[in-house]
Amino acid sequence: MTIPTSNAATPVEVEDAKPQSTAGPSAVKGGDGRSPGKMAWRRFKRDRTGVISAYVVIFFFVVAICAPLIAKLYGKDPYTTYGQNDPDLLDEFSSPVLPNGGISSDFWFGIEPGLGRDVFTFLLYGIRNSLLIAAATTLLVTVIGIVIGITAGYLGGKTDYLVGRVIDILLAFPSTLFFIAFWPVMLSILVAPDENTPIWLTVVSLILVMTAFGWASIARLLRGEVLALREREFVEAAKVTGASPARIIFKELLPNLWTPILIQATLALPAYVTAEAGLAFLGVGLTDPTPDWGVMIQRGSEVYQSDITFMLFPGASMVIFVIAFNLLGDSVRDALDPKTKR
Repeated sequence: MTIPTSNAATPVEVEDAKPQSTAGPSAVKGGDGRSPGKMAWRRFKRDRTGVISAYVVIFFFVVAICAPLIAKLYGKDPYTTYGQNDPDLLDEFSSPVLPNGGISSDFWFGIEPGLGRDVFTFLLYGIRNSLLIAAATTLLVTVIGIVIGITAGYLGGKTDYLVGRVIDILLAFPSTLFFIAFWPVMLSILVAPDENTPIWLTVVSLILVMTAFGWASIARLLRGEVLALREREFVEAAKVTGASPARIIFKELLPNLWTPILIQATLALPAYVTAEAGLAFLGVGLTDPTPDWGVMIQRGSEVYQSDITFMLFPGASMVIFVIAFNLLGDSVRDALDPKTKR
């Protein structure tokens, strides 16, 4: 006896027979068809604090880049001692004759007590030099931290152990005391005692010394991220397909690390601005008459009792820049990783 069969599919079979939908571009980029970068940019634009901070930071960098042009249009420079050339600008105590530090239509931010240099152009070039050093240091620190951190995390074993111990030593090392103690020794090796230290050598040495102690924090962060990522399925799949280590690093690991890299860079730059200014204040790094934020604050600490205005402009401008960049870093972090937003 045969059991009759039917060629008609049951409703369940019809339902199962429907072609399964594959993930399209919108599923890869996000539910609304936007890429993660565009979604982060949209979140950032909604953050009013971040947008205002970005404008402030851009303003400072534009001022730093255009400092020579602004000074030329202004008609003064940061090195001429206007108070010494014109006795009517300073009194017998070498203080500005006019109130508020000598602010006038000719000297927008006043003049320096003692030498009578123009505060406005001195501040312009001080911002330029400080941001140049901080930006160059941040770039080098980020690149070195990426290379060492990813290498240690991916290779593991003895390489990871050795790099980890070096990082621990650098993070525990009192870098500021090292700067103060090692700086004169390094300059005495590079420059003869009877010669003046070139400004370019001072700048390069300062950048290299800060870089030597600054890469450890970002390297440690990326090392931990790579240790977690290298055990993920997509990395194992790339190894099974025969991908080279370079391809795995650049195609699989690095795209997943841009968020912490960008966040660390945005938080590191203002830290190097304050570090460089602090070293200049202590007499390490750039010194008078080279314009610098720290040089101006150090000079202002000597004359603040007779003229508080001279310290006001460099101090206020540096505080505004550091706060704006820190707020920008927080906004970038929240835009790239909304889960961290408080």
